Amino acid sequence: MASTTPRPSRALRLGWHFLRPYRRRLVLALLALVVTAGITLSMGQGIRLLVDQGFMTGSVHQLNQTLGLFLLLVLALAVGTFSRFYLVSWIGERCVADIRRAVFDHLLELHPGFFEDNRSSEIQSRLTADTTLLQSVIGSSLSMCLRNALMVVGGVVLLFITNPKLTSIVVVALPVVLAPILLFGRRVRSLSRQSQDRVADVGSYVAETLGQIKTVQAYTHQAHDRALFAETVESAFAVARQRITQRAWLITVVIVLVLGAIGAMLWVGGLDVIAGRMSGGELAAFVFYSLVVGSAFGTLSEVIGELQRAAGAAERIAELLAAQSQILAPSSARLLTGGRARGCLTLQRVVFAYPSRPEHKAIDDLSLAIQAGQTLALVGPSGAGKSTLFDLLLRFYDPQHGQILLDDHPIDQLDPDHLRQQFAWVAQQPALFRGTVADNIAYGRPGACLTDIEAAARAAHADGFIRQLPQGYQTCLGEGGVGLSGGQRQRLAIARALLVDAPILLLDEATSALDAHSEHLIQQALPRLMAGRTTVVIAHRLATVQHADRIAVVDQGKVVATGTHSELIEASPLYARLAALQFTSA
Repeated sequence: MASTTPRPSRALRLGWHFLRPYRRRLVLALLALVVTAGITLSMGQGIRLLVDQGFMTGSVHQLNQTLGLFLLLVLALAVGTFSRFYLVSWIGERCVADIRRAVFDHLLELHPGFFEDNRSSEIQSRLTADTTLLQSVIGSSLSMCLRNALMVVGGVVLLFITNPKLTSIVVVALPVVLAPILLFGRRVRSLSRQSQDRVADVGSYVAETLGQIKTVQAYTHQAHDRALFAETVESAFAVARQRITQRAWLITVVIVLVLGAIGAMLWVGGLDVIAGRMSGGELAAFVFYSLVVGSAFGTLSEVIGELQRAAGAAERIAELLAAQSQILAPSSARLLTGGRARGCLTLQRVVFAYPSRPEHKAIDDLSLAIQAGQTLALVGPSGAGKSTLFDLLLRFYDPQHGQILLDDHPIDQLDPDHLRQQFAWVAQQPALFRGTVADNIAYGRPGACLTDIEAAARAAHADGFIRQLPQGYQTCLGEGGVGLSGGQRQRLAIARALLVDAPILLLDEATSALDAHSEHLIQQALPRLMAGRTTVVIAHRLATVQHADRIAVVDQGKVVATGTHSELIEASPLYARLAALQFTSA
């Protein structure tokens, strides 16, 4: 995600897109805002009446009347302010909740390659810190900006009505005040975007280091990490300091100019009162409006800085929402007969290189046919392209050349969700999520009953250790299944795949994390579990796949030999060498 200068129009479009469903409440909030601004401005006239017709006349009745009117305005202002604050805050919270949902829903549909090119911690920062900033702006700063803008316009109009001569002093000062706002504002906006990026760097470093804390401590890397983290924090602070400096200068210049203009106006007005050219009430009202306008300008200068930061945050969020998945469903997707695949897979001259490494072919002109119900084992050295084949079968990526067929249907002509429902996948590093053991097993079939969940666990030889957990199947797992051994996590992943009951089973070193006893139990169960399914197994330990229907030897992205274990011992030097290394004693 490239870091570009935020465009206010893009931020406004994003904001309006999420504000539009609540435009009725927005209109009510704007009405309350206008009413409260109007009441605040009318209080100046109340002050004029209080001075000229209350204090100066010496009439208690007039004083009571004008004071009663003043208190009525105060009560109306309180009611209007309550309505404005509640409605605006509600809209801010609601819109940010919608933005977070929209971003998360969009992220779930992006292809896996997007997350290789973009750090997950930075994406989290955009989903949390940036949306929180938007909530503050939509729920507070934007309202303050509009309110104070109204106060400035209304205040200037009433200043002209009250005394045109004195108002000319204020009007002359307005361009002088606006100039630094425009000058510093652009710089603040750019620095705000940089500041958000540096904060994301801090979050990324924390997540990465704490996520691998055992490795950090095992290699006594703490001192080095402290130094690197300090550099990251200081980099974020340096950008923030520049932003703060620009905003501080902006506020300072505005205060000096505004209060200087008010001081000059008071001096001229005081001379007019002494000379009898204006009343004390008029001067009091004029001072009130001047303070309102000056205060509104000061607030605007601060709020504009917040709006500039929000523009940067909105731009970052808009980039996420604008990101396009490279894996898309065709406009007229085909359907498999009966909605379930037979399990016949064909790869025809497939060529694929990962987008981040386009010069290196992970799969190079590979052709392979797997019959329905057949068990095919993929063996070969690390980096040969075995796991990449799984990525292509599941259509996490599309090959640059060639095609992959499922039951004679090109998989890029099937809906990706429909395609992936035909597979049950057990990864080399099993993925477990927060939630109960039962929830994790039922991850691919959320509506599964407990009986089916327990049956899948027994088939994967996981039922025994699950029942020894504190709450059995209702035991809550920590993030990533913290507290379980590697073998236990792997058996839960196998149980999850079994419960899905898909026609094709993909096992990526599914027994690699198991101890000898657990591996033996799984190997005993696998023939029954694979019955009626097409199974593709990646294995480094040849003992686990000696009895596969066929074995394909993969090297440097190519299938260099296929056959049974005994055939490959004779025909494939690479397989023979791998077998010799693993069966030396034999």
